[in-house]
Amino acid sequence: MAEAESAPALPDHYFRREFGRLVSVLSRRFGVHRVQLCEDAVQTALLRAMQSWPQRGPPEDKSAWLYRVALNEVLGTLRRQSRTEASNASTEELAADSSTEDEVYLEQEVSDDQLRMLFVCANPEIPRESQIVFALKILCGFSTEEIALRLFHSHEAIYKRLQRARAALREHIEDLEPPGLQQLANRLPAVLEILYLLFTEGYSSAQPEQVIRRELCEEAIRLGRLLDEHPMGAVPETAALVALMYLNAARFDSRVDGAGGLLVLEEQDRSLWDRELIRIGVSYLRRSARGERFTRYHAEAAIAAEHCLAPTYRETRWQEIARLYQALDALAPSPIHTLNRAIAIAEWHGPDAGLALLEPLNPPSWLLGYYLWDATLGELYRRRGDRERAVVHLTRALAAAPTHAERGLLQRRLQACSIAGEI
Repeated sequence: MAEAESAPALPDHYFRREFGRLVSVLSRRFGVHRVQLCEDAVQTALLRAMQSWPQRGPPEDKSAWLYRVALNEVLGTLRRQSRTEASNASTEELAADSSTEDEVYLEQEVSDDQLRMLFVCANPEIPRESQIVFALKILCGFSTEEIALRLFHSHEAIYKRLQRARAALREHIEDLEPPGLQQLANRLPAVLEILYLLFTEGYSSAQPEQVIRRELCEEAIRLGRLLDEHPMGAVPETAALVALMYLNAARFDSRVDGAGGLLVLEEQDRSLWDRELIRIGVSYLRRSARGERFTRYHAEAAIAAEHCLAPTYRETRWQEIARLYQALDALAPSPIHTLNRAIAIAEWHGPDAGLALLEPLNPPSWLLGYYLWDATLGELYRRRGDRERAVVHLTRALAAAPTHAERGLLQRRLQACSIAGEI
């Protein structure tokens, strides 16, 4: 009975934690040009688990069970597709390789296979925007809706990019073995961006019911550490990205209240911050300082460290955070960085100073539809005492906010405007 009650958590848990690694293992065995076949086989295995485990109970080794079911599904499909004696022989050779060592292989080789797949996704034959979409879908189990939200594109555009990536793999890549070392180095920026987006979705989820999705953040950290241990991945920007992830993960327990509501930095109980994760994050940040290269990951990790190391919210070095956001905007220009710098300046010099940075901007259309643009303006106008403008912007932000927790936060701010108006 207890197993049946836990069944609703199974799809998300296994889709997120098992889907990517199983697809990676199977794609290496059968060729990455068959990745869609491998995807379908893993989805079938997950569906069968959802149907049978609640009644029969899960097997002792869930991962090995899923692997075996998915493997048999791939072999069965290949046999049905076989049309010549030669192809039959090839399929039977693959089947013969599926020995009793498969379960051991899964445990020993899966990490390397996922890292290889990350670099395969970054193949230059695949357009850069399709690389990111493909990796987030195949390795991380993102839906097209989640990817669209993170990349500020429509669902249709993301679907087309995913199809282009699969077509490029079928045309240009026949196996999952990594290319030469120099090619791997050239692909590293795309790999880092994939991990950054994975962690971002976990830290600030696009799912309406979830503020934080820890399993995604844990997976991003695991892959980041794995990359940092790889000869071509052990570079300062990798260490900076891992530092950023650890420093943000340290605040998980303080970001939501008992009812699942979102707590902003000023409201968080700092005694709940994980000091061990902060220590690890700072150690990675120190390691990232070797050499002369300063990247967006260095800037963002330094900002996270400023927050984590500040004794209190009021004692935060807002002038340093504003400077770091300015440096970040120079490295990777984006109005989002300007938005964050305005928040830091407002904390440093007051809401008028923050608004002075934002009001002259001519933001792109996608930013005007992004809820944080209106949420920031609304909060700064509220602090300045301009209730009418605050209500306009906060109402727009409330309508566009993607999660219940973020809508709850905006409703609290709108309520504060109403109370101020009554006073």
